[in-house]
Amino acid sequence: MRGHIKSDEEVSDPKALLEDRSKAKCVYQWYEYQKCVKRIEDDETGQKHCTGQYFDYWKCVDKNVAEKLFDSLK
Repeated sequence: MRGHIKSDEEVSDPKALLEDRSKAKCVYQWYEYQKCVKRIEDDETGQKHCTGQYFDYWKCVDKNVAEKLFDSLK
């Protein structure tokens, strides 16, 4: 029966698979994030953060995923 999923079958998430594949295209952003983390690791004030670099990385991943994911849903 089409569309029926047996309990022992695993449902794959295409978004998660595409995210893993897209990370390779965002190496520069990941490297910038890692540099920031290293740079602030001794900050005891808690004032420094790498939120911008982290979001830049995921923005890159999401952009690459969206292009492929929406094509596959058509």
